[in-house]
Amino acid sequence: MQREEVGMQVKILIVEDDPDMAEMLFDLVEAEGWTPFVARSAEEATAFLARDIVHLILLDHNLPGASGRTFAQRVRSSMDVGIIMVTAAGSSAERVLGLETAADDYIVKPFEPIELAARMKAVLRRSIQVPKPDRLPDLAPATSSLQLGAWTIDLKRRLAVCEGHPGKTLTGAEFTLLELLAETPNLPVARAQILERLGSGTERYVDRNVDVLVLRLRRKIEENPELPRYIKTRRGRGYVLEAPRHETER
Repeated sequence: MQREEVGMQVKILIVEDDPDMAEMLFDLVEAEGWTPFVARSAEEATAFLARDIVHLILLDHNLPGASGRTFAQRVRSSMDVGIIMVTAAGSSAERVLGLETAADDYIVKPFEPIELAARMKAVLRRSIQVPKPDRLPDLAPATSSLQLGAWTIDLKRRLAVCEGHPGKTLTGAEFTLLELLAETPNLPVARAQILERLGSGTERYVDRNVDVLVLRLRRKIEENPELPRYIKTRRGRGYVLEAPRHETER
């Protein structure tokens, strides 16, 4: 996805204290036609985000001062921006924890530049509103809004408002998941369909990544995530949205 495809300058913030890695990531971002910026610490990144808007953050896990995970959680609580953790921490537990806390995706050093580029494009597709391909009529949402407990979801405008919590929001990936489930309410959606919509290039741990994303969404929307009312599991078939739908402006 080149910047002309979204009709805007795509800004990528690289938060990396290793100069060689930062330079490699800078060159990779620039080669894709995006505009890179580099911060050497969470403090520098925080100062940058206070004065400029970015569309994606490439975030090292092991930063001086605040850890990458702590910084990601802080960013996620105040803004909706794509986050990819880029780290040498390669255990499954670390990957899952990074995804559960705040990151949209996770890649382990050393990595192939082409793989990171693919993951960046996938996250950008979710975080930047890009025209979607035409869908079959029978898959289109029957209505354009959802009321899920305290949440009012405007599918047409891609807005999510939580009553009583004005700062609480959904990430791009969480909204895309909810949008997909809402297209066929009361019918299960397979993990493969979810991954296809998300644009994931991940070939390992993909099922677990979907499960983690569903868990994150449940924790925000469900009153009791352990006994979900809206987003339910259909064993062997995927996930289903069981919710009343309310029609708004088409």
